[in-house]
Amino acid sequence: MTTLLDVDQLRTFLAIAETGSFTKAADIVHKTQSAVSMQMKRLEERLDRPIFARDGRASKLTEDGERLLDYARRIVKLNMETLAAFSDRELTGRARVGVPDDYADRYLPDIMARFSRTYPGVELTVTCEPSIELARHIEANELDLAIVTNCEQIRPAETFRRERLLWVTSGRHATHAEEPVPLALGRQTCAWRRLAIERLEGVGRPYRLSYSSSSAVAVTAAVLAGLAVSVLPESGLRPGMRILTPADGYPDLPPCQIGLLRSPHEHTAIIEALAEHIISALENLSETAQAAE
Repeated sequence: MTTLLDVDQLRTFLAIAETGSFTKAADIVHKTQSAVSMQMKRLEERLDRPIFARDGRASKLTEDGERLLDYARRIVKLNMETLAAFSDRELTGRARVGVPDDYADRYLPDIMARFSRTYPGVELTVTCEPSIELARHIEANELDLAIVTNCEQIRPAETFRRERLLWVTSGRHATHAEEPVPLALGRQTCAWRRLAIERLEGVGRPYRLSYSSSSAVAVTAAVLAGLAVSVLPESGLRPGMRILTPADGYPDLPPCQIGLLRSPHEHTAIIEALAEHIISALENLSETAQAAE
């Protein structure tokens, strides 16, 4: 009979993959480092191939380790769902989620409403900050889940949606035709800010940074008031905005990746349930209506 994979070994494997460290993973799964190493040795023996490659002090996944990652997540998740289904206890507790404010005002109300109806005994704590800050909160175990955009420089995210990244201006003003063009962008750590500036410099278009804010609401307000041009994901478009194209002198931008960061410190049925609600809600977004030209 074929020997089945050990769920506890897979949970330890996920902790190592998410932290990049056997030592940190040992703290998360409450085992000694030697016990963690033994678990991974047995998992590799079961699979008959290496799943980790040492890179200095970090433990990186081999190609086979990357293949195992998705299977491991699904197996651990299904295990928790099965236990929850046969439990007489209602899910109770707290879940901490982070989300950038450009997604919070548009999609979070629906996510929160559906989640609260399904799990009324769970307290949901929400933090609204830029993606890079949310990633740091995940690292510090201050959040259980975080929706992030293009934040791979901090740690890998579970990408579940891609959107067009667009140049936008006010449909009632000719701000985009000004020389130099005024921009409303995020703070210096914002990847979209760096990208926008690089693309404009690449085509030799003069610009000036008129507004800088980590708040998507503030950036959107500047655009709608006809004070500046900005870049937004397709789902961030608002009535009254106009999309700019290369014909307007604004070069195409690469797509925006939206992903979910999970805390390597906590793996509970509550967190998995919330993750499913978030992914389902954002994966199934209807196509955003094009802004009026």
